[in-house]
Amino acid sequence: MTTNPQDEKTSQKFTAGNALELVAYQAGAVVSREIVKKKTGTVTLFAFDEAQGLSEHTAPFDALVQVLDGVAEITIGGVPHRLGKDDMILMPANVPHALKAVERFKMMLVMIREATG
Repeated sequence: MTTNPQDEKTSQKFTAGNALELVAYQAGAVVSREIVKKKTGTVTLFAFDEAQGLSEHTAPFDALVQVLDGVAEITIGGVPHRLGKDDMILMPANVPHALKAVERFKMMLVMIREATG
């Protein structure tokens, strides 16, 4: 991991690294690691073992998923979408969605909350 040379001039440190290395697969499990947590949104990395998933649910704001490794089936509003490495999809607010690992996969989930005046 490297550090931005301008760290001394900023109040926040910036680092660079490989997202795939920040979350590890675990047998029979879904692993998550929150990378950014702000009032305005979050960025979370997930690693799903094969056949693992998240049951159908909704979120009150849009969520963007980017598959980093492997293959996933993401169902949005009852419509399944098969995604592989480097594919991304938007899960709209308040629309039921579910995720399942066709083969083990890693993803980045970006959730942005709307500002309320």
